[in-house]
Amino acid sequence: MKTVDITYRYGEQDAPSRPRPPDSSAAHLRLNDGNRAFAALLEGLTDESGRAQKIVSVDARDLGLSAGDPALPKQRPFAAILGCSDARVPIELIFNEGPNDLFVIRVAGNGLGTEVLGSLKYAVDHLSGSLKLIVVLGHSGCGALTAAVDVFLNPENYLLLTTMHSLRNILDGLLVVVQASAKKIQEAFGPDVSRRSGYRQTLIEASIVTNAALAAYSLQQEFGSGDSAGLQVVYGVYLLETRQVWAPHVGGTKEIGLTAPPRDPTEFLELSNAILQSDRIASLIHS
Repeated sequence: MKTVDITYRYGEQDAPSRPRPPDSSAAHLRLNDGNRAFAALLEGLTDESGRAQKIVSVDARDLGLSAGDPALPKQRPFAAILGCSDARVPIELIFNEGPNDLFVIRVAGNGLGTEVLGSLKYAVDHLSGSLKLIVVLGHSGCGALTAAVDVFLNPENYLLLTTMHSLRNILDGLLVVVQASAKKIQEAFGPDVSRRSGYRQTLIEASIVTNAALAAYSLQQEFGSGDSAGLQVVYGVYLLETRQVWAPHVGGTKEIGLTAPPRDPTEFLELSNAILQSDRIASLIHS
């Protein structure tokens, strides 16, 4: 029987705590390394009796467990992460992090609503002493993007949402991304691409990564410092099937790990091409 143990361990107050990343580059590297470690948990299990263990060190002070210290734990996350509400994406776990490491905001489709932007604004303004990175994290098989794609493919389904105002508000914002992705897919694969069996799934997954990149681009304009030493924004898509974070890169072959968003509209168009040329999206359209 294969067994994986994931342990959150804390020690005494005087035990050395895990140091926080000193800058955005170090924070970016730590999250990518953490996800690689999580995704690789099963790789060493070569037989049915295999066992893997991962220990995440926790500072007792972050849980209010320090003996003789009545003060409330102080917030000190090094990254703010905007993720989807999907229960299959446990954000701290997939990045190998513990309590007080990440400032997590979750909303269906990881969209930029007023509450999301307000929460991020709070983090940037009040947690600047520790906060180094903002992350937008989509995930494969996203229900919100899937619903938006199905409405795009069958517009009459939108009429069924007439009285569901809150759900329509989510879908309305995502439909713009779906329409843009559909146009790029048609340009890349021809006007008859919608007849292919893999078209719907291709449109869903292309829309998911485009949506994450667009949100990250917008947040970079809103909160990014503009210099390499300041607060930076990155994005990626968590793949449920492999437990890895994936993001196509403009002008490169590396696709695993969080990456920076496009810097301008021209680079965004280049990213759209890179998404459709990626091995993952190409395999879906030809399935």
